[in-house]
Amino acid sequence: MNKGNSHNVSDFLQALAGLYPAARLLTSGAAKVAYESDALTGFRRQALAVALPETEEEVVATVRLCHAHGVPFVARGSGTSLSGGSLPVADGIVIGLNRLNRILRVDVEQRTAVVQPGVVNLHISQAVAAHGLYYAPDPSSQSICTIGGNIAFNSGGAHCLKYGMTSNHILRIKAVLADGEIAEFGSESAEGVGVGPDWIGLFVGSEGLFGIALEITVRLLPRPELYRTVLAAYHDVQTAGEAVAQVVASGLLPGAIEIMDRLAIKAAEAAVHAGYPQDAEALLIVELEGEAAQVEQEFVALWPLIEASGAYEIRVANSEAERVAIWKGRKGAFSAVGRLSPDYVVQDGVVPRTHLGEALAFIHSLSREYGLGIANVFHAGDGNLHPLILYDGRVPGQLELAEECAGKILRKCIELGGSITGEHGVGMEKRAYMSHQFSEDDLDVMVVLRRQFDPLEIANPGKMLPGDDAPALKMHGMHPLEKAGVISRE
Repeated sequence: MNKGNSHNVSDFLQALAGLYPAARLLTSGAAKVAYESDALTGFRRQALAVALPETEEEVVATVRLCHAHGVPFVARGSGTSLSGGSLPVADGIVIGLNRLNRILRVDVEQRTAVVQPGVVNLHISQAVAAHGLYYAPDPSSQSICTIGGNIAFNSGGAHCLKYGMTSNHILRIKAVLADGEIAEFGSESAEGVGVGPDWIGLFVGSEGLFGIALEITVRLLPRPELYRTVLAAYHDVQTAGEAVAQVVASGLLPGAIEIMDRLAIKAAEAAVHAGYPQDAEALLIVELEGEAAQVEQEFVALWPLIEASGAYEIRVANSEAERVAIWKGRKGAFSAVGRLSPDYVVQDGVVPRTHLGEALAFIHSLSREYGLGIANVFHAGDGNLHPLILYDGRVPGQLELAEECAGKILRKCIELGGSITGEHGVGMEKRAYMSHQFSEDDLDVMVVLRRQFDPLEIANPGKMLPGDDAPALKMHGMHPLEKAGVISRE
């Protein structure tokens, strides 16, 4: 849409109002506040309008209207993005998908479920639990994040080491592309997924640059018969990191291997009282899962490895309640860090497992250099780091220091042979570093490919690919609503 063309804006909004009742088309500033930012990045921008469709047909009609008027749009679920990928864009609208939250059908025999994009991740497992099945990808925000968002960012979770990312569990996607065309990728059955180009692999992780998923067929797995969850405490993070390498080198493939450092432990313990050892510099969580006989055999092999790894305390969850407590602390670590600092930047760079110790030592040196606390929580099994850089946006210059520090971590990940993102996506937060990881030719190919799906570049513009206009502003100091006394950090 041409900026400054108020007549065109008026025409578009009038047409949009013809699709939605007033209660589901938000245009006032106050009504749009909840949609102006994501979970953590600190970016904010108000959309021209927020549309709340309840049917697939409304989503398609909205996208086609945007294409006809050249109006940018951003698809949004629960807004749990950690990279700025779900933020509104200037002169564009948000299409909120939370009301498309139906599980359309479950095929127990084929172990599949067909769901709408607004279905909450955890609700799939809850819906099929009676059949002894579950949906494996488990982001820490799985109790609120939606499948549509998981697809956009190819979300992982603690158990992605064994089971893979979202892309490994999506069989079919029905989507409306940015030009309004309806397309179907993949197959309802696992047997048909490998036929032809891997369109699922292309669409999953595209961060909304191609269009909006309308109907998704997910793969279900049998629920594990047995879990064995081990918590080990260490006097230093490097020793815990070396233990990860030893476990993987042994040939074991646990369901999850996680590490938390001292700051993350402190925050999680204060928030959920998980019962973690308070004097630990690092905690290692290793979880075995699967058929009972296999898990017991693997546990026999795992135990001496942990005993010899330098851990000063080792615990085994002897009940489901104890297992849940261990994981509650880990999965709540991001939000719990808010108890330690009013603001923080989170990154999710990836390094080879063999370089975990070096990466962590580098992060600790940056913490000392910048005078900023950095809490580390990460998927150690696949080298996915989650450094949380603590700062106070009310202190002049601290935000800039935190972002500079984050950038050095990402560049270090690339230097060590890794990536700038494992599961959070590029969004706005990391797009400046795309050129550090990819060549100019690589990026040109990405742009050309994107334009095949979205010739007008109206689907989530300004995200992922460098060069687009930034669609949002970083918050400095107090949020406007905080100044007005509407919200508080206390």
